[in-house]
Amino acid sequence: MLKIGNYLLSNFPLLLAPMEDVSDPPFRAICKEQGADLMYTEFISSEGLIRNATKSVKKLEIYNHERPIGIQIFGEAIETMQAAAVIVENTQPTLLDINYGCPVKQVACKGAGAGILLDLPKMQAMAAEIVKQVSIPVTVKTRLGWDHASIKILEVVQRLQDVGVQAVTIHGRTRQQMYKGEADWSYIAQVKAHPSIHIPIFGNGDIDNPAKAVTYKKRYGVDGIMIGRASIGYPWIFREIKHYYATGTLLPPPTLQERIETVKKHLVHAIQWKGERLGILEMRRHYTNYFRGIQFIKNYRLSLVEAPSYAVICDLLEEILHMQIGQTPTL
Repeated sequence: MLKIGNYLLSNFPLLLAPMEDVSDPPFRAICKEQGADLMYTEFISSEGLIRNATKSVKKLEIYNHERPIGIQIFGEAIETMQAAAVIVENTQPTLLDINYGCPVKQVACKGAGAGILLDLPKMQAMAAEIVKQVSIPVTVKTRLGWDHASIKILEVVQRLQDVGVQAVTIHGRTRQQMYKGEADWSYIAQVKAHPSIHIPIFGNGDIDNPAKAVTYKKRYGVDGIMIGRASIGYPWIFREIKHYYATGTLLPPPTLQERIETVKKHLVHAIQWKGERLGILEMRRHYTNYFRGIQFIKNYRLSLVEAPSYAVICDLLEEILHMQIGQTPTL
């Protein structure tokens, strides 16, 4: 079994990535149901936490059914990150994750996220102070480097391990790449295989099907895999990877009926979390992803987005199902 702090994970855990405007409690509930072993919140601004900003504080909300769960924070100032770490620990997550990988300009160019990879001593000092500040395990998500010329990922992980970080997830791209090009897992493999590294190493980047996940596990030797964009609108990827890893066979894709039932569950979770009006508004961005590849769904996109209530949305979803099985629509 794999161990982070005192928490045991399976021998090949699947992690849900911390994705802004995606990895909220409703989405996490769906992914947990489909087999995600360890999940992370959306990344949270340390400045927002210490200023008690409503949006940042709301992201701290976690639930027992989600455990194990990590709360991820980002920021450029060591003192602010320390203070935010204390706030996070009071929420009692399984672990605290430091974001050293976000590539977006508003974060990285201020010295937070992937920007801190330009200053490895500061990166190490920040992680050290956070580890000292809290009693829960501290993990890190990072990238290969700022650009190809500055890839020092082995040194990064060694420095983090030296100050008590208990696991690292590596996205196989540089900050300069953003999300373009192919993730290079060879660097991740070098870190995992190095004799000085004894903490769990998780790989991230481009895993979008079960065969690729298992192939990369075997080829690069990672302890587990973090799934990000491939889970958006397709939480079934977790169960499919697990099934393929256990049996070597592929599960059939979800039926339209299963997609509809999952959309309903997601919507119910969203309404329970934020109320009907906000829950419906936030669910709008998910419909296209859940029904990706279903040709006739384009006729319903606008209606789903404009639907004013849970009842109307459910009626539309039933009509979509009837269209698929050749019955007469009810509306």
